Amino acid sequence: MAPVRRDTRGIVDAAELFTQVDFRRVEPAEPLRRHVEQYWLIDWNLTEPYVSHVVPHPAVNIVFQQFEDQDPFVEVAGVQLGLFAQKLEGRGRVCGVKFRPGGFRPFAPDRPVTEWTGRRIRSPEVFPDTDPPAILSPDDEKARITALDTFLLGLEPRPDPQADLATALVERIGTDRTIRRVTDFARAEGMSVRLLQRLFAAYVGVGPKWVILRYRIHEALERAETEQAVDWAALAADLGYADQAHLVRDFTATVGVPPTAYAQGVH
Repeated sequence: MAPVRRDTRGIVDAAELFTQVDFRRVEPAEPLRRHVEQYWLIDWNLTEPYVSHVVPHPAVNIVFQQFEDQDPFVEVAGVQLGLFAQKLEGRGRVCGVKFRPGGFRPFAPDRPVTEWTGRRIRSPEVFPDTDPPAILSPDDEKARITALDTFLLGLEPRPDPQADLATALVERIGTDRTIRRVTDFARAEGMSVRLLQRLFAAYVGVGPKWVILRYRIHEALERAETEQAVDWAALAADLGYADQAHLVRDFTATVGVPPTAYAQGVH
């Protein structure tokens, strides 16, 4: 139950988010770690509404949510394709489960993960026997984490070598900047492009090209937030873009503003 290193990739203006809410990440129980990357826990008590923005990862989340003047609920959030915004106000709490790419399928083996992509589906349509207050109500954070462990272990995920393969492939894309083309990546892994695409559709929910692009944008966001003066042309080359204009186009389409404007706004 150790805390997870704070990695802000994907969070738009992470510094501002952390001033508005109490945000923590925690490891799940050891038997779950091959499937689950982390639990993410948020509590807030706001005098003014605040809207958080995230450039989503290629990951499915199960999210237990308690908003002021609403009954607690749980939903499965498939991979969100665009910029995700969430309005927070008053008091509230979220206990989220972020699965590793590929890691959700063993918990819901009857559907390809593409069926969840872009969707947010509440119980009882999914996991109808779930009890959100059992997760959200305990004042003790350790009790909430234990309740998450108990919930997930009770779903009895099935071992699936294809899920493990999908997880390993996405992790490779995320850590190896030299992976820039799907054809080259498939060849290096001894797979056809079609086979690779089918694997990603079934287990990740998005294609390998989407994953490569998304991790590029995450890196650009991180650099914009942590460096005072980014050399955008050099970063574009480092990320495998043909030129700076292509990076600017993808960044603007994903985040909503050009990278230079974004960098100015967070410093």
